[in-house]
Amino acid sequence: MVVPSKPVLIVGAGFSGTVHARILAEAGFHVDVIDVRPHIGGNAYDYVDANGIRVHAYGPHLFHTKNRAVADWLRGFGDFVAYTHKVRARLPSGAMAPLPINLDTVNLVFGTHYETAEQVAAHLARVALPIANPANAAEYLYANIGRDLTDLFFRPYTKKMWQFDLEDMATSVVKRIPLRSDRTDTYFADDEIQMMPRDGYTAVFQRLFDHPGITVTLNTAFDTAMLADYRFCFNAMPIDAFFDYAEGELPYRSIRFHTRTATDAQAQGWSVTNFTDSGPQTRETRWDCLPHHIVNETGRRTVTAEEPCDYRDNNRERYYPVKTADNRFQEIYVKYQSLAEKLSTEISFIGRCGTYQYLDMDQVINQSLASARRWLATQS
Repeated sequence: MVVPSKPVLIVGAGFSGTVHARILAEAGFHVDVIDVRPHIGGNAYDYVDANGIRVHAYGPHLFHTKNRAVADWLRGFGDFVAYTHKVRARLPSGAMAPLPINLDTVNLVFGTHYETAEQVAAHLARVALPIANPANAAEYLYANIGRDLTDLFFRPYTKKMWQFDLEDMATSVVKRIPLRSDRTDTYFADDEIQMMPRDGYTAVFQRLFDHPGITVTLNTAFDTAMLADYRFCFNAMPIDAFFDYAEGELPYRSIRFHTRTATDAQAQGWSVTNFTDSGPQTRETRWDCLPHHIVNETGRRTVTAEEPCDYRDNNRERYYPVKTADNRFQEIYVKYQSLAEKLSTEISFIGRCGTYQYLDMDQVINQSLASARRWLATQS
């Protein structure tokens, strides 16, 4: 491979940009990475706070995957420990129900005493509505678990999270959450690999960027004038912002974080609690329940609650692309995708904001590995 004299520009120091940078640098390219934020790691950035607790600045990031190749590649840049994620939902009674819904959840809600998965499956079949082809999230849930469970666990949460009713949301939004009839009470039970970086995600990013072919510059916004100095650009910025919102804004939900200090050192058996009420907050994370997140023992613990909002009301911090049942926003994205294909400059949009997709970390890494390697194959 003949390496061109011009370097490659990567916009964004989160997983998508970082993976591209590492693969290209290992192939002999010089890569300049810029990020508008003052830190590396994108939304996976974490730090140790004044309580001695490791906190994920943008909400809990929990690595889980079925893709062993992705997990093995990531393990090359840090020490990882096993972690099995558990979530509880606080019911109106104050009881804590396993989430995703399982046998014990059904018993708590309905006052039943089921002992087998077959009994729960039969119960759900009785309460489910006969909807053969669900057109939205509400119909999908009604067809699988009926109205009571849907309206308790999903309706208020969805309204808070998305500012849309279940009837307005795409089925993909709720299909991400499994529905169980046995006593399995772990969140990602279908993924055989579940792990966390022993020293945090930021340390993993530091090792990913530790290559002589990579230069990282923070607090730096992208400008199209930069492109003249580069052979190619992999850009993780919001695609609508790149085109100055010519086809309209792509909406995102954002999160305001409310952090408090707890003095009880007794760790609970789960790290995340979801709220089923109609209040503004959706969930809270107790960070000391994650492995190796008590870095310095101070006797204090850190708890972070999340309050969803429109990204325009939170310094334009984008977290979750909005996916509606009628695909109205996806149609806007397709227009931007068409504009991108017509660009005369050498550029590719990557990552959650560049492709307007909700992506888990393993999906971002997998896509980025494939993208970088495809591009390298065109350079030989």
